[in-house]
Amino acid sequence: MVKNWIKSKVFDGTFQPNQKISSESELMKQFNVSRHTVRLALADLVNEGLLYKEQGSGTYVSERSLKKNQTNSVSSKKVAIITTYISDYIFPSIIRGAESVLSQEGYQVTLFSTNNNHESEKRILETVISQNFDGVIVEPTKSAISNPNINYYLNLEALKIPYIMINAFYDELEPISVTLNDMEGGYLQTEHLIRLGHRNILGFFKNDDMQGLKRMKGYLKAYRDYGIPIIPQNIITYNTKSKDSALPLEQLEDRLSNSPEKITGIVSYNDELAMRILEVLRQKNLQIPEDISIVGFDDSFLSEVSEVKLTTIKHPKSELGEMAAKLIISLIEINNGPKSTDSTAESYVFEPSLVIRNSTKKINEFVCSK
Repeated sequence: MVKNWIKSKVFDGTFQPNQKISSESELMKQFNVSRHTVRLALADLVNEGLLYKEQGSGTYVSERSLKKNQTNSVSSKKVAIITTYISDYIFPSIIRGAESVLSQEGYQVTLFSTNNNHESEKRILETVISQNFDGVIVEPTKSAISNPNINYYLNLEALKIPYIMINAFYDELEPISVTLNDMEGGYLQTEHLIRLGHRNILGFFKNDDMQGLKRMKGYLKAYRDYGIPIIPQNIITYNTKSKDSALPLEQLEDRLSNSPEKITGIVSYNDELAMRILEVLRQKNLQIPEDISIVGFDDSFLSEVSEVKLTTIKHPKSELGEMAAKLIISLIEINNGPKSTDSTAESYVFEPSLVIRNSTKKINEFVCSK
């Protein structure tokens, strides 16, 4: 417990290099442990190179950044890839795209998954900092809400470990990022249904990730651009905790049963949720697209596995991973190169496109009022 607390304070930048840490007596009082326990913890951290002792003075934080610069003047070729998930949905394609570029350039890749959990993100960032990776590709955890781990990213900057963010980013950090234009994607989803004559369209959006909020913004913008009144009850939001629960589907059933007018279209946050929505519609003996049209997002493998081939928004997946890898390599080279280098690295935004399959159908002739 004592060791982990000190490590966290070092890795999040609270304790700076060469700063004296709390005394043995203070640590004993703080954690209600014996002096022997504190000394064991400090000795372990000294042996790990995180702390050093000065006789008669106290215990100090090692100059890790200086040590890194002295020992790693040539890149050690280590990159960490941190995603919210690793083994399912579109993430394997993103990771393969990044790995293909990094391996060609001789980089060793270590994968981490936060499961979209802040505490997991914290532990992973501590590992990344302690193991002196050359660079980090990271998908932010719950990017739409305040993040308690911002200090860790600031410490990465202080230690001159470059990082880029994929799919979303923490706005307060203004990092280099590789993303999809999610607002435009949400707009294209909704516009497609509007132009097919749909007016009463349900929209499902994940609200603790930036992607979901931007896709909802696109949904609202399409309604406004086409001069169609927005029905607030048709906007259904959910978060990471309720992602795999029945909550979004319960709200779907409620709207199908209680909407004053027939629901004819659905915009889904992603293909994964769209598959679960399709199952509910089947149970209600609703035919797709004869009774109701649905548009997914991501053009994942799920969009073509069922008998209903899903109209969806194309996500760059592998290309996004490749672009992220190229950018982090560029940042590492800038970091390790001469100070006068002209190399630059800038954020990149992919533009979405609509992939039309057989899950949507025209129900009325559309008269454009845009």
